[in-house]
Amino acid sequence: MISEAIKNILSQKLEGLGIKVLPKEISLERPANRDHGDWSSNVALVTAKEAGRDARGLAQEIVDFINENLPYGVEEVSSAGPGFINFRTSRALAYEVLLKVLTSKENSYGSSQLGEGRSVNVEFVSANPTGPLHAGHARGACYGDSVGNLLSYVGYDVHREFYMNDRGLQMNVFGRSLEARKNNEPVPDDGYGGDYVSDWANQMPDGLALEEIIDWGCDYAKRDQQETLSQMGVEFDTWFSEKSMIESGGIEKILTSLEEQGVSYKRDGATWLASEKFGDDKDRVLIKSDGEFTYLTPDIAYHKHKFERSDWLINVWGADHHGYIARMKAAMQALGFDPEELTVQVTQLVKLLRGGQEVKLSKRQGDIIELRSIIEEIGADSTRFMYLLQSVDSKQTFDLELAASQAMDNPVYYVQMAHARLCSIERNANEKGFEFKPLPVDELDVLVHPREIEIIRGLEILPETIELAARELAPHKIVTWVRDFSNAIHGFHHDCYVVGDGVRKELTNARLNLVVASRIGLKVGLDLLGVTAPDKM
Repeated sequence: MISEAIKNILSQKLEGLGIKVLPKEISLERPANRDHGDWSSNVALVTAKEAGRDARGLAQEIVDFINENLPYGVEEVSSAGPGFINFRTSRALAYEVLLKVLTSKENSYGSSQLGEGRSVNVEFVSANPTGPLHAGHARGACYGDSVGNLLSYVGYDVHREFYMNDRGLQMNVFGRSLEARKNNEPVPDDGYGGDYVSDWANQMPDGLALEEIIDWGCDYAKRDQQETLSQMGVEFDTWFSEKSMIESGGIEKILTSLEEQGVSYKRDGATWLASEKFGDDKDRVLIKSDGEFTYLTPDIAYHKHKFERSDWLINVWGADHHGYIARMKAAMQALGFDPEELTVQVTQLVKLLRGGQEVKLSKRQGDIIELRSIIEEIGADSTRFMYLLQSVDSKQTFDLELAASQAMDNPVYYVQMAHARLCSIERNANEKGFEFKPLPVDELDVLVHPREIEIIRGLEILPETIELAARELAPHKIVTWVRDFSNAIHGFHHDCYVVGDGVRKELTNARLNLVVASRIGLKVGLDLLGVTAPDKM
């Protein structure tokens, strides 16, 4: 890769200048302003002080050295500002990018073996089996599945998991709510009052005891949640039952293990985890004085179970779980696991609007917006795309009416229309007697229009964007790339005819190569997001 060649030559020059303290990683970034070139490095700025050098002078000395022997693909190097080094790559290198896209195996451009087959467990959604999934679950569902797509694409062995908290107080409350509705009685004061409780109770067999009602309701909720997630293309490898873990003795085993390792103790009739010495702000109760487990205890057992199956754990939790992270990492460290191998991504709330008014939801009180109804209203593609627009650690607002519209200001419509336009251009060229075949670099040099170069640059940065998004668990970076790339496609569609009067044959064939490569690249991006790439709109 040209980026690695540039980093190597920068490193060599710094060493040649006798600079002994080199940065751990030489920074190389894409300048936002194309006038500054294709790549930029601040290496002179970050090393000058330690070396006792002037940053501007050091940058110019490095530039002079590289210009004496330019690496392949680099046609110009210059210094700028307080010590930046800018690189401009050759047009031939850009055309090679097109060939790489066109000759890659289907849906593999930008893939890699970054993960080296390492196993990763991505646990997300994990809603209680006490009702249908609602709008509050949607962000975690879309995010977790897309993170799984990204990690698979860069070589990880991904396992998607849904944790069912199918025991405890909330299940008892749910069972009593179903029982009351079945008997046409008011639900308990602390019960679930949604209309769905009545609907489900009407489908429940007669004469069930409370425990049977709880089991029936749990199974029904699981099926309903599976069906809703499937509508968005979200499938899980494992639906893990907390109840089954407890019945198999998982809790007793974990308590014994903690005791044997000397990281739990008894005080005031309760059993405590000595989590403070592992980075938590205080020790945590495992078993209360009345003999009941706290929520933490089965969670510790579950995470131990996951670590025994995977190298790396990723949990996607709601915003209300932020304070839970330190104690879970402490518990894993107490058990001898590396807490750095437990990554917790916390999703912030999404505010839904309809007609400019906020849509409220509350499962217990019955005022909920089911995820199923959102999918039916705006479609699976819009649901996924809209929830992935921003980083999950930021609050988000979007309008359901906009997301359902077939207008260019609807982000998902805009990017899908870009793909449909590429397919339309290709069909039109075929109808006019032009058939796509990959061209050699010297026949692609007619692609000089700024719109064409913008598209090629977009394809060039896709692999590094995918790798960055995978490293940072940030599918919104793919969304940003897809939107920017779609903007370039729409600009090309407006300004650059592929077939028509005044467009010579050589240009048509080259532009057809560009169109096919763009279609391939855009589909890769949409696939990673779990969004379809339509041929027609």
